[in-house]
Amino acid sequence: MADIESLTEEFRACQKILLALGDENRQHMILELMQLGNCNGVRVGTIMERTHLSRPAVSHHIQILKDAGILKMRRERTKNFYYFDADTDAMQRLLQMLQHAKELMEALPDRSGAED
Repeated sequence: MADIESLTEEFRACQKILLALGDENRQHMILELMQLGNCNGVRVGTIMERTHLSRPAVSHHIQILKDAGILKMRRERTKNFYYFDADTDAMQRLLQMLQHAKELMEALPDRSGAED
């Protein structure tokens, strides 16, 4: 039971990144940013063009991705550029939680009722 409690805490610690990655619009944004391949960052207008989302929607999704530690912003005068720079600690916590969940599931007996 301690393993499940530990996994529960690990899951809670990963909720921001799971929320950020779990939304279809944010997944689309991430994929489009990856396909652009611009490591120096892109502006909101470019993201709008690639995703066909409104400026407020793009800004909302950017904020969630920033809060989760997936995107960062750099400013040049009055222009903001968004780029990937994932929080390595958050990513490591996510990977550890997924590995722990996998190990717990592998240790469980078959509960499907199917015969071998």
